[in-house]
Amino acid sequence: MQSDPDSAAIASAEQFAGAVQVEAASARSRQAASCDWALIPIVTASGFAGLGYEIVWTRQLSLALGTEMMAVLGAIAGFFGGLALGAFALDALIRRSRSPWRVYAILEAIIAAWGLVNVWLLPAAGRALSPLLGTEPSPALLWAGSFALPTLVLLPATTAMGGTLAALERMTREARGEARVAAGVYGANTAGALAGTLASTFLLIPALGFSGTLVCLAGVNMFCALSALAVGAASGKARAAEVARPKPVRELRLTFILFVTGLLGIAFEVLVVRLAAQVMQDTVYTFAGLLAAYLLGTAAGGLLWQRAGLHAQEGSLRGLLAGTAFACVMTASFAPYVGRLVETASAAGVLGELAVAIALFLAPSTAMGALFGLLAQQVRDQRGSVGWAVGVNSLGASIAPLVAAQFLIPTFGTWKPLLLVALGYLLLLPPGWPALAWTAAPAIFALLLWAHPALPLTKVPSGGALLAVHEGPMVTASVVDDAAGVRYLEVNGHFRMGGTSSVRSDYRQAMLPLLLHQAPHQALFLGIGTGATVAGGSQMPGVSVLGVELSQEVVDLLPWFAGPAGAPASRVTVADARRFIAADTGRYDVIVADLFHPALDGSGALYTVEHFEAVKRRLAPGGVFCQWLPLYQLDLPSLRAIIRGFLDIYPDGSAWLNHYSVRTPMLALVSAGDGGYFDADALAARLRDPAVAQVARPLGFEAPIDLLGQYLGGPRALSAFAGEGPRNTDDYPFVTFDARRNVHALTAPPWSLLLAVTRTMQADAAELLAVGPERESLSRRLSSYWRARNRFLEAGASLPGDPRGTALIEAAAPGLIEALRLSSEFDPAYGPLMGMARSLMSSDRAAAARLLRQIDRAAPSRSEARELLLLEFGLRME
Repeated sequence: MQSDPDSAAIASAEQFAGAVQVEAASARSRQAASCDWALIPIVTASGFAGLGYEIVWTRQLSLALGTEMMAVLGAIAGFFGGLALGAFALDALIRRSRSPWRVYAILEAIIAAWGLVNVWLLPAAGRALSPLLGTEPSPALLWAGSFALPTLVLLPATTAMGGTLAALERMTREARGEARVAAGVYGANTAGALAGTLASTFLLIPALGFSGTLVCLAGVNMFCALSALAVGAASGKARAAEVARPKPVRELRLTFILFVTGLLGIAFEVLVVRLAAQVMQDTVYTFAGLLAAYLLGTAAGGLLWQRAGLHAQEGSLRGLLAGTAFACVMTASFAPYVGRLVETASAAGVLGELAVAIALFLAPSTAMGALFGLLAQQVRDQRGSVGWAVGVNSLGASIAPLVAAQFLIPTFGTWKPLLLVALGYLLLLPPGWPALAWTAAPAIFALLLWAHPALPLTKVPSGGALLAVHEGPMVTASVVDDAAGVRYLEVNGHFRMGGTSSVRSDYRQAMLPLLLHQAPHQALFLGIGTGATVAGGSQMPGVSVLGVELSQEVVDLLPWFAGPAGAPASRVTVADARRFIAADTGRYDVIVADLFHPALDGSGALYTVEHFEAVKRRLAPGGVFCQWLPLYQLDLPSLRAIIRGFLDIYPDGSAWLNHYSVRTPMLALVSAGDGGYFDADALAARLRDPAVAQVARPLGFEAPIDLLGQYLGGPRALSAFAGEGPRNTDDYPFVTFDARRNVHALTAPPWSLLLAVTRTMQADAAELLAVGPERESLSRRLSSYWRARNRFLEAGASLPGDPRGTALIEAAAPGLIEALRLSSEFDPAYGPLMGMARSLMSSDRAAAARLLRQIDRAAPSRSEARELLLLEFGLRME
């Protein structure tokens, strides 16, 4: 039987058409796979840039708004508020667009352009806002101003950022031909944010500064935009827009859960960061490590949920809510003991801190990431886009820091709110008998922990006592006694801010700059610690003192360190020092900036060129500015960067010591009126004034040489010591990002940097003394005194261990005798030597006589040693 030619032809044509269709389908599959892989770097790069911007902008905002908690809260709320607005406003546009690739490219281009604009706009807006807020704004005004600045100035960028996740989700869905991609896109985007956090903090900002980092991030945005256009063009013609009206979210409960989980997730992050600050170094790298650990878990959760391929059903929701609650409870149970883990991991430096951060964050944030992936997919299934999910979640996140810092911590402390967060997740479980089963384990565990008091994170020395603790949204301040009865103030468990053993040193910190001014009346102290410095300044006759302290918790504990009875009261205001200086309109004869731990996150901003310039505007004619630096907490590069910046603003600057201790050496950068020259005759007259002598002599300031002997060098010596290199500026915060070396400096001998300064810096009396009849004679005396001082410091640094009694005398006496030979006026050597001689009289009279002879030969112009020899031993010196 023969076949029909037409039928054969038709069959052949159908076979050919089928082959063509198979080949076309195969080509489309290959093209889709290619587009899918091409989207991965776009999705991750978008998250990289987003978190990079957040880190830079948050730090720039803190320079303008201050680091008080209300200012920080307002800035965070403004950032998340912009994201929420963008997610809501752009949701319909992204869902209906014929080309999500083009929409996404436009959003990334807007972010890039506004990132570049903010290189100039954000600092300028911040400078304008500080005077509007004033020196002592109410908490409501500070929060409102801090919310308004980022909201308005960053709005184009944050709004565009709010729409990028929804656009990326639709692009991925169309490229892969799958509906359930929301969790994967969210996870990959968050993984990029993790990379952006680490790269910005550890590489970009230290190398390029804020402006350079913003330019780099803008380049990443443009890469995303151009790549999206290229991938979109390669994927074929634009698809028809989804013109159907979106369905409203069927369940109000879903919207409520999205809002509350956004609030709980960020509140948990705030609480853990606040707890970790009490046991970790609290540097810029500490915060970056904690944020990176949180993002790591969140990204892993989203990607794991996507990989599991589970449906967003009630059973899955119950499991993730209960799992998140249980993970939060586990972190709460672990948190009181994290200090021990930090001690174990401290040898690994930043990596050790990162390991601790992962231990705190990984489990709960992984559960949170998977939970958001599920909720976003539910919204996507109902509305056709994830924009609504992003917007509602961001709204909850925007108020989370405010709830945590202003309600949870003040009411319950820093630890128990973690249990309340876990309870919040349990209350979101869908009602029914299954909810009770899921709730049982975490609820019982949380109740047991709540009933068991948390271990205090403040370390109490053996034999000591914890006298008082004040927990606030910013810090935990405590008063501790050691076994010897020495009382000191601690902030966040391990930053010692002074105590009863350092009162004399604190008084000298105030007295030196006040004596360098000829007639001070108004004095401003930035940073007060235990209050001893402002108390010392208040004792100076005729001086009105104002102190500025960042933490209310520290101010509340000042009564534990009350000044001497009858000391004049000083006024203290709670404010950020930078913002106070920028907003203030007063003029001061003397401004004293306290010791700020350079590694502590935020302190480096108090050593910038811009801050020094703002301080200069607050000085009255002939005013004195004194910036104290803790040499035992600094490394050499940071010290040089600070000095370079100081000399830029105060070219007549000079360097001084506070005392001659090698255990806690302090350096003062001082700028005084009259070109930096001092009138020794006028200083002598002031020191003879009975009212001044009453407060100055107990501190060792009897004659001009006692004060001028602390001089290390003038502008030429400072400039030579600092050399060429970077300055610490607002845009290039060298000191802040030099934190790792400054932390390492704490493990070095405390006198290391002091000796580096004294061995390098050469004091020149011609840069110090004003022209006068006694200038040449005083110059010779000062030169001898300075040589004696440097030898004294070398001797102190060379003492082995912590010698006592006779061992101390034998070790210290030769160096002190040599210092005294260089200058018989050097009382810091003469006084201890005479004390040693007297102490030997009761135990070794022959040794006492030998020492007295050495003292008398080294300082023949001083008669005390000779008189003691005659009186006690009947010996006459030849």
